[in-house]
Amino acid sequence: MKNKKFVRIVLIPVFIHMIVFIIMPIVAGLGMSFLDYNPLRSINEFIGFSNFERLLADDNFKIALVNTLVFVIVTVCINIILSLVLAQLINMFKSNKTRSLFRMIFFLPCVAPLVASSVVWGKSIFPTVNGLANMILNALGLSSVNWIGDPSMVMISIIIFTIWADIGYNVILFTAGLDGIPKDYYEAAELDGANGFQKFRYITVPLLGRTFAFVTLMTLISHFQMFAQFSVMILRNGPANSGLVLTSYIYKTAFETKDMGYASAISMVLFIIILGITMVQQKANKVDWEY
Repeated sequence: MKNKKFVRIVLIPVFIHMIVFIIMPIVAGLGMSFLDYNPLRSINEFIGFSNFERLLADDNFKIALVNTLVFVIVTVCINIILSLVLAQLINMFKSNKTRSLFRMIFFLPCVAPLVASSVVWGKSIFPTVNGLANMILNALGLSSVNWIGDPSMVMISIIIFTIWADIGYNVILFTAGLDGIPKDYYEAAELDGANGFQKFRYITVPLLGRTFAFVTLMTLISHFQMFAQFSVMILRNGPANSGLVLTSYIYKTAFETKDMGYASAISMVLFIIILGITMVQQKANKVDWEY
């Protein structure tokens, strides 16, 4: 009984934090989406679902939605596949020191603040003139690329940067998952004559189910909320709004035009998308094995 009281007391700050910083902002945002809300006005009119109806005719919202989906789908797929391959390669080293060295190398970009990394890439690597990326291309005999000025290259540039900056987390998680798989399964597979690909396909991938589900879900959620690189690396959402995503459109609508009611409606759409994907992902990635 005393233990239960102690647990309840310890959980009180957690519940207070959740109510104040998670539940209340969501409820406030939902309520604000039904208002013609401007913080500079003393009276804000209730307009019902007008903000949501306005979304259907907003071309910028459609562009931001498509750009967000393209960015998330491409980046998450490449991130998951590449981080899993890298983790498998790191796991092939027998020495723990060598594994730790490569983990540290891939995790280093994650330590740097995303804003600072975005500034470095935007000012030193992606510039058309004297940018490191174009200097490498020119050294290989290729022509320069307008990485953040060409509408067809803006999203590709952001995706490249995001993978570099974010892949380290998943490499660490996958290597931890691989270390947790008992070696007995691999030894038994070798006795049966299985090759490296067969062991990866029929042992590693199935037994990484929980890790894979967690990594995929967390990566999806975090990438839907990416904002720093879109606001720092490119100016004014890029040419022809090629770099406009939902997060930057929410910021622009709320803090530049002060139309916070409409920004809240966009936020609710983003919230529903993330919530729906989370529920589908959790149901699709249920694993009921143990080892």
